[in-house]
Amino acid sequence: MSTRPVSGRWFEELEVGTVVRHATRRTVTETDNVLFTTMTMNPAPLHLDAEYAAGTEFGRPLVNSMFTLALVVGLSVPELTLGTIVAQLGMDAIAFPAPVFPGDTIRVETEVVQSRESKSRPDAGVVVFEHRAHNQRDELVCRARRTGLMYRRPAEH
Repeated sequence: MSTRPVSGRWFEELEVGTVVRHATRRTVTETDNVLFTTMTMNPAPLHLDAEYAAGTEFGRPLVNSMFTLALVVGLSVPELTLGTIVAQLGMDAIAFPAPVFPGDTIRVETEVVQSRESKSRPDAGVVVFEHRAHNQRDELVCRARRTGLMYRRPAEH
């Protein structure tokens, strides 16, 4: 474990109620949306066809919500789980209350909503994070709960 970079938080640092406002924000581009959508084989015209999207209630292409979710998790990694997570165990309660468009800047905050010791791994604990993402207009664009198996702080040598 000592050879990999660690900037995330150890299990002991992830008490229920802890809120982390992540430092990195990201402006989503049209290229992000087109590449992600085509790489994941999603042919939905709402993401790829500007003419089609112009005729919808949104008036322009929407960013693929799976990209939004991946971005939200990714923006949380440096301050939360980089070098301190054993594995992601699951995600649930995912919602997209407002659309994301190319040009939107996304910021994320994360709250620890559950935390318990692992029953099978004495070196780890199970933590449930709630990620909340907002755009530059302070609209909530994504909420998701993610469960991680987190390492305990290593013993000092």
